[in-house]
Amino acid sequence: MNNAFEKMSVLAVDDNRTNLHILQVFLKKLGHEVILAENGEEAVARFQQHHPDLVLLDIMMPVMDGFEAARRIKAASRDKWVPIILLSALNRDENLVEGLEAGADDYLTKPINFVVLEAKLRSMQRSLSMQRSATVTLERLLAISDNVPDAIITCNGSGEILTVNRATEIIFGHPAAELIHRQIRLLVPELLCETAANTTARNREREATGHRRDGRAFPVEYGLSEVSIDHERIFVIVIRDITQRKLAETQLQQNAALLQTYYDHSQNEQQLALRLMEKLLHRPGLLDSRLRYKVIATENFSGDIVAASHSPEGRFYALLADATGHGLPAAISVLPVLALFYRMTRLNRTIRELVIEINQQLKESMPIGRFVAATIVCLDEISLSGEIWIGGTPEALLIDADGQICERFPSENLALGIIDSTQMNDQPRRFEWQPGSQLLMYSDGVLEAADGQGQQFGSQGISDAVQGTSRAERFTALEDALSKHLGQNAAGDDVSLMLIDCP
Repeated sequence: MNNAFEKMSVLAVDDNRTNLHILQVFLKKLGHEVILAENGEEAVARFQQHHPDLVLLDIMMPVMDGFEAARRIKAASRDKWVPIILLSALNRDENLVEGLEAGADDYLTKPINFVVLEAKLRSMQRSLSMQRSATVTLERLLAISDNVPDAIITCNGSGEILTVNRATEIIFGHPAAELIHRQIRLLVPELLCETAANTTARNREREATGHRRDGRAFPVEYGLSEVSIDHERIFVIVIRDITQRKLAETQLQQNAALLQTYYDHSQNEQQLALRLMEKLLHRPGLLDSRLRYKVIATENFSGDIVAASHSPEGRFYALLADATGHGLPAAISVLPVLALFYRMTRLNRTIRELVIEINQQLKESMPIGRFVAATIVCLDEISLSGEIWIGGTPEALLIDADGQICERFPSENLALGIIDSTQMNDQPRRFEWQPGSQLLMYSDGVLEAADGQGQQFGSQGISDAVQGTSRAERFTALEDALSKHLGQNAAGDDVSLMLIDCP
């Protein structure tokens, strides 16, 4: 037996116990479940009790013959097709006709040819399998139709309703029995002419007005398609209640207007904040001829800042700072740094004093998780020596007149605002320089700037850019190298560069 078919439950009926036993053995060998009965009356009872898939039914039996049993079995299985194969030694045509009229589906004469019986069982199995597939498919379609939220209605060419699903009853408030054979215009008046002939609306969603049973009107959206069943035009209409969508659209329009007002107000505030930030950032000290710098913001506002100032005693101060984050929050974070830097440098304070004061101010005012990395440098024009303190920013480079890196100043301290000033290392590093030297400072946005392949500019990019350049062209060479590396890509972080000519 082909195992591709599911096993069947078979009711075998014969008043001859020997024949019944042979049938039982044969059917079990084929993998089927077997239910036995010895007369027609018992067969009907067994059928109603076990609901088998197929019946092998002898004709000549006591109590109730096979013809009557077949009629009763067919009556009991009207919602489901159960094949009946009659088994009989009677082989006259009138017996065959009577058996088929009684409800039998096939006929096999005795003595039974088991090869033929097996072939008939296979045929019945295929038919049952197709029936089961069709039944499952129909049940699924009905379940889907009854559980979709949209009304699904079929009409004929004159607009007469043929079928409706459960959602139709819910949406329109009419029981299904009340809608069948009524006109579709009862529910959606605009659909009358389209269901009759208009082909322009098919397969296209359109909006209309629906009418509930209680007379209330509401907005709907519908789609119309046509099928042909037995040469009859049938229209399938899917109707969706869009009341909530219309309310949501109205609310969205109102929200959009409010958002536009808010956006315009926000833009005005940002422009004001931008002008104030520019005024705070672009102090006269940045105009010093010995200083070149560049700041590229990833948003309107930059968390990177540069600052420079001269003290009355001949000291030149410079600051490069990088606050956590981007945009306006980061820019606001560095404002206290700028204010303290310019105030204290005018008073000729030492690097150590600047570090302590700025750190303590940030520690007391900044939220947890917010801090400012910084490089602070002071050049003494009289002694030709300097001090530098780096916390969290990349290393600074001292470059000689020939473009060679002659000294590196690594970041040896935590960023400002993380720990209390009493716990931090506030001692700057002293250094001296040769004539023609320059000091280069930059933020980590320079190192992390990536090209189209994700390759970062890195320390090597900086070294290659300044190597062998003259003092006058060095900053431009570094700018060009960074721009070429980025190509069409935007930097992923704020970028700041500062190059200072040592006196």
